[in-house]
This record gives sequence, C-alpha cells and structure tokens, in this order.
Amino acid sequence: MRKTLAVLIPLMLAGCASLPSTSQQDSKLILAEPLVTSFQSEVELARLEEILSRADLNNEQRAQVLYRRGVVYDSVGLKALARRDFNRAIQLKPDMADAYNFIGIQAISAEEYEQAYEALDAAIDLDPKHEYAFLNRGIALYYGDRPELATQDLETFLNLQPNDPYRVLWLYLAEEATNPAEAKTRLAYNATKLHGDVWANQLVALYEGKISEAAFIDGLKDNVDSNRTLAERLCEAYFYLGKLHQQKGEVGAAINFFKLALTTNVQDFIEFRYARLELKRMRRDLTLQKTG
Repeated sequence: MRKTLAVLIPLMLAGCASLPSTSQQDSKLILAEPLVTSFQSEVELARLEEILSRADLNNEQRAQVLYRRGVVYDSVGLKALARRDFNRAIQLKPDMADAYNFIGIQAISAEEYEQAYEALDAAIDLDPKHEYAFLNRGIALYYGDRPELATQDLETFLNLQPNDPYRVLWLYLAEEATNPAEAKTRLAYNATKLHGDVWANQLVALYEGKISEAAFIDGLKDNVDSNRTLAERLCEAYFYLGKLHQQKGEVGAAINFFKLALTTNVQDFIEFRYARLELKRMRRDLTLQKTG
C-alpha cells in the first residue's frame, strides 16, 4: 500500500521459485526482481537541488521544495536525508501537515512512538481531513502497544472508505490484538462492503479463511504485466502473510515472510517499512526469551 510517490521502473518479468516451506504445506513462492532506484528519481533530485539553490524562493516555496525532495529521498530509501528535509520544511512552514505526517511515519520505523504521536497529532490538528494521518497514528498506537486507541483511529480511517481492503485489514490487526473473536466477527462484516475485482480483496478472503494460503500464493501473478506490479503485490502479500503466521504463533514462518517482503525493495510501501520493524521486534523478543 503506497503512501508516498511512485517511481518508474524498467519492466522485467519474473517467475516462480521453489523455496523452503514456510508452512505445513509445501508451496511454490513467487519472487520478483528487487526494485532499483529509478533514473527519473535521480533526475528529480537533481532538479530539486537546483531549485533550492535559487535565492528568490520565499519560505513557503522553499518549504514545499524541501518537502518534495524529502518525499523522493524517502521513496529511494534515504530516510535520514528525508527526515532532515521534512524537519527543515516545517521550520520554514510550521503548518505543513504533510511534513508532520512523514515525520510521524519515520518515527514509527525508529520505534520513537512519543515523537510519532506528537507529529501525527500535529498533522491532524492542522488538517482534520488528512486521512492518512489517522492511518499512521493508528499504526503508531498499534506498534506502541496501545491497540484500543489504535482501533479508534483505524476505524475512522476505514469509515472514510469502507470498500478499501487495506483499511479493513489494519483495523482487524488492531482489534485482533485485544479481542480476537470479536475481531473476526468485525472482519467478516467489513468484508461484506468490499466489491469489485480488486486484487487486495484476496488478502481479506485469506484472513477470513475463505481461501487457502496455497491458492492465495498461486494467484499472486494473476493480471500482472510488469516486474514493478509484481514486486508491489508481493511486498503486500508477504507482509500480510507474515502477520497471519505471527498471529498463529508460527514465528519461523512469519520471519520468512517478512524477509520476503523486504526482498522486493518497494521502499515507498508501508508494508516494506513495517516488515523491517516486525523483524526487529521479533528478533528482540526471541533474544529476550533465550536470555530470560
């Protein structure tokens, strides 16, 4: 699920590969060529650098260019440079909700939850209609071990677009952390609002148990015409498969799927960002179990 700008990638087709089993049933997992930084992104960064060197920009204009450059930096994995630009942007334009939103996202990845709450609170205060600030604050609360509060934000986010399967899933993840049985019931209800031939509806069907994991994986290449499309789909699929196995207590399988999500290198998807966070948290838990 992309929350930043898209970049263009040369089209390269990928196929299937037999990998070690991650569940009770052996299956063929699909791989994509990892995405690489696009030439267009490099050109845009150079163009933005030239614009910033001009002396005739006012503070608001300079803040907008810094924000844009921060978005591009973030999309190619240069998180520290992106964070610097977002902070510089809000120094020049303190009411820039989008910059606060990005600062909040980056704070989640760094597990700096109090800073994430502050930044995302600011984004929502400045722009109460900023949909993705509600998503990101909900995710911050979820990873910050406040699932009840996360549920409130993620429900707000879902209500703004009830037919979005990703919104359904994130609300379910928060609700499952507090009441698994009720979360399943709510998931089934929210799933009735999903319509159309949207690939991500299969994610919800998987969580409902309406399709098997093997059937889900077999369908990942359906209607895929480029390596970018495949990589994006796999990034999402493997992240949510990781979360599903995590819920079942299947730590090894969950870790494998989070690693597979990272192999796509889809830097501008939240699933990529939080697959890394999930791995860090799970490894920390495993270390504590061994030492405890």
